[in-house]
Amino acid sequence: MRIRHQQVAGYFYPADKDKLQKDIALMLQVAKPEKAFNNIFGIVSPHAGYMYSGKTAAFAYNLLKDKFYKTVIIISPSHAEYFPGISIYDGDAYETPLGIVEIDQVMVDMLVENSKIIFRGIQGHRKEHALEVQIPFLQTVLKNFKIVPIVMGDQSKMFVDELAEKISKVVDDNTLVVASSDMSHFYSSEEAERLDSVVEKRINDFDFEQLLKDLDDHECEACGGGPIAVMMKTASLKNIDKSLVISRSDSGDVTGDKSEVVGYLSAVVYKS
Repeated sequence: MRIRHQQVAGYFYPADKDKLQKDIALMLQVAKPEKAFNNIFGIVSPHAGYMYSGKTAAFAYNLLKDKFYKTVIIISPSHAEYFPGISIYDGDAYETPLGIVEIDQVMVDMLVENSKIIFRGIQGHRKEHALEVQIPFLQTVLKNFKIVPIVMGDQSKMFVDELAEKISKVVDDNTLVVASSDMSHFYSSEEAERLDSVVEKRINDFDFEQLLKDLDDHECEACGGGPIAVMMKTASLKNIDKSLVISRSDSGDVTGDKSEVVGYLSAVVYKS
């Protein structure tokens, strides 16, 4: 097997299996959403170190407990390298301290077929943390699933539209879509609140077109704005139009330093 080995274990989350299991269990224990959702199409989850954003992520992952998904499509921004296009890892599996998760090759075949911008490759996967940090949570709350690990080298509208169109043709009720994103970076908590509330409003209003415009106009920030828009647009193509932010925080909630924070939120997209 060709395995993409863990790259950020020991940095973004514990490298020790037992410690990682305990940490995730504790986060899931304290981050209880106020309501349950039956038909979950996708979630938004942050991707900072678990110490900072793990609890916010846990609100979304708690919603998935006791649910069955055959395939989880994880869409991530690319932090380490720019490339023109959308890269799906060309190996067999991703590894974390909790074990390996195989890639759904049949779904990948369908996504790359006849596309000039979606391809199998290593680009974006070499060191990317935003995708990897989602997998231990998935391994904890779900059983017997495969993944489609996608990194967007370019998040402009053309790429968002094609990826959403392609995913909408391959997903069914047994597929979950995870959009990995943090919010604003290195503003005061007051400014972060102003910027991140714009993203929250667009998600709650299910207005991904306006979200993309706001990101372009610097009315808000989200490093995974493209992945969020892809998930929401895909949902809309499947006649799903409900989304809700279930938790929002910033790094200052943990560090106590509110002068320069990174914003986080988790959200759910669901059928009513």
